[in-house]
Amino acid sequence: MKKALGILGLLIFICVATAIMSDRFLTEYNVENLIRRSALFGILSIGAAFVIITAGIDLSIGSVVCLVGCILPWMLIECEFSVPIALLSITGISLGIGLTHGILITKVKLQPFVVTLCGLLFYRGLTRGIVQDQTQGFRGGFSELRELSQGQLSLPYTDFGIPNPCLILIAVAILAIILLNYTVYGRYMLALGRNETATRYSGINTDKITILAYVICGLLSGLGGMLFVLDVGSAQPVDFGNFYELYAIAGAVLGGCSLRGGEGTIIGVIIGAAVMQVLKNTITLVDAIPTNIEYAVIGAVILGGVITDELVKRLASRRRANLQAKQTD
Repeated sequence: MKKALGILGLLIFICVATAIMSDRFLTEYNVENLIRRSALFGILSIGAAFVIITAGIDLSIGSVVCLVGCILPWMLIECEFSVPIALLSITGISLGIGLTHGILITKVKLQPFVVTLCGLLFYRGLTRGIVQDQTQGFRGGFSELRELSQGQLSLPYTDFGIPNPCLILIAVAILAIILLNYTVYGRYMLALGRNETATRYSGINTDKITILAYVICGLLSGLGGMLFVLDVGSAQPVDFGNFYELYAIAGAVLGGCSLRGGEGTIIGVIIGAAVMQVLKNTITLVDAIPTNIEYAVIGAVILGGVITDELVKRLASRRRANLQAKQTD
């Protein structure tokens, strides 16, 4: 909670500073768009958080977004699949990707970095091959389906509306909080991240928990890919979803997830994802900040989060050592 409150304070500070530097920040269009983008990346960050909590990593999130984002309109337009069949297909693909990652990591004993890095390359290459590098879109159709991402819940007596991706994020966050904090599987994930050997010797099936984490990440990456393409209306396989895994990981780390594993809160992750999008929006709106330093900001945020986590770990270790020394005396 201390980390979540700290990142919330940072979010408020950035919002206030940006509002002072740019009169476009608090416009209705910008706020709604910022909420929508924060919600979309928040979904990806929650998926990344489950993997990071178990001391893993998933570098293929952006390529999964690309795969689903291109395959969905391709199925609907080129293959003329019905909407239910197409949605079931991309759900199965996302589930299969997460399951494959989990099995390769637990059963074949490959490193998560290697497995997901190969996935990053493989899924984008596969997408480009399937659609022949052609931009995929809905050609003005499927307006009802696109309302999932483009629609909004209008607030009474105002012209402002809550974007539908924000409502979907709330539902995903509630389920994630219940799973992580109120079920044995969530406690097993946290224990696995803290000490895999001790968790295994405690009789917990660590392979099953690891696979579950990657399946959740795969499903949420697929959900994010679907919502992204429904939002923008088209997807180019060459660059759709590029670096989205960096935003997801940065949001999770900034929100309190330790790359060592065993720590993290869903609320903190959502706030961290929002901070990343507000920073990106600030770079766009404030003329004094060059727009080409966006990825430098992401890198600095991840590095800052890792350094902070290391310093907090060392401070906690010193406090425990001092306390034990006093008790011994």
